[in-house]
Amino acid sequence: MNGTKLYHNPRCSKSRGALELLRERGIEPDIVAYLDVPPSPAELRVLLHTLGLRARELLRTGEDEYRALGLADESLSESALIDAMSAHPRLIERPIFVHDGRAIIGRPPERVLELLD
Repeated sequence: MNGTKLYHNPRCSKSRGALELLRERGIEPDIVAYLDVPPSPAELRVLLHTLGLRARELLRTGEDEYRALGLADESLSESALIDAMSAHPRLIERPIFVHDGRAIIGRPPERVLELLD
């Protein structure tokens, strides 16, 4: 997973803030509109590996889908959680910045700058 990408939700202030910080530094990432075109389970596995996270750590637990799908159940497998995020992309934490083979969740937005050093 090389290149410079931002998994972006334009309705999210944190995501907009991360994009603004990158642009202020002359970086124009490829924008991944993950809500419009959800990542496949295979893409999510690569992204999770690059982030160094387990699927549960990428879940947005405050979303209605989280409760409706019963995702708090600790017995759910990694694959089940990944499949849920692919089918319901609002569950994916945002923004995610990918740069030169590394990735980070931009919360707070300034965290995206850590990959530029």
